[in-house]
Amino acid sequence: MTESSVNQPLVVPSVLPADFARLGDEVRELCQAGVDRIQWDVMDGVFVPNVTFGPDVIAAARPHSAVGFEAHLMVVNPDELLGRYVDAGCELVIVHAEACTHLHRTLAHIRDLGARSGVALNPHTPAEVVEHVLSETDLVLAMTVNPGFGGQAYIPAVEPKIARLRRMIDDSGFPIELEVDGGITGDTIRGASAAGADVFISGSWMYAYPDGKTAAVAQLRAAALDSAPHREAA
Repeated sequence: MTESSVNQPLVVPSVLPADFARLGDEVRELCQAGVDRIQWDVMDGVFVPNVTFGPDVIAAARPHSAVGFEAHLMVVNPDELLGRYVDAGCELVIVHAEACTHLHRTLAHIRDLGARSGVALNPHTPAEVVEHVLSETDLVLAMTVNPGFGGQAYIPAVEPKIARLRRMIDDSGFPIELEVDGGITGDTIRGASAAGADVFISGSWMYAYPDGKTAAVAQLRAAALDSAPHREAA
């Protein structure tokens, strides 16, 4: 076994704190800040107590972006919506394990539609829920807040689960990204990165950063890389 180099961390903003009246401009500004892709938090008012973006809104913003889109579907019936969000320009579609009766089939369907598949876990949901669907998964998202609203405080108690997911992914041999979402700041990103996450969602903190989004992205990326563990590869 030899020590591998750490994967470059990906910084992905949520547009939840954006000015919805100027989403095209907001997307362009995020691209100029050096983000790796952009996340759309899709909420239905049932799975979570909030309502946000439909596919037509995302499709209207897509021509303004030079980076990929991911849709995080916090909805009770994701299977009925998958095709519409792929058609809207989302190259990655994330569903919640808690909302999917047949998770393996849902993830396979996302791939059949031509997108990359992701599965999200709420803070209370154990890592083992995804153990037998990793072959159909391109990304696992460990929520570090309870989904539904931006601006919540990071839950450090999720970090052992992140570490467990990291081991499961590495043992699987599949090239799966491990994403965290919720309360990610220049400080909290360090614990998530040390636990093994390599993709980081930031919303409220990035938008409020006093030196602007470009500086915020640079700080997040540097802190994540500095904190990342070196993993071994065969």
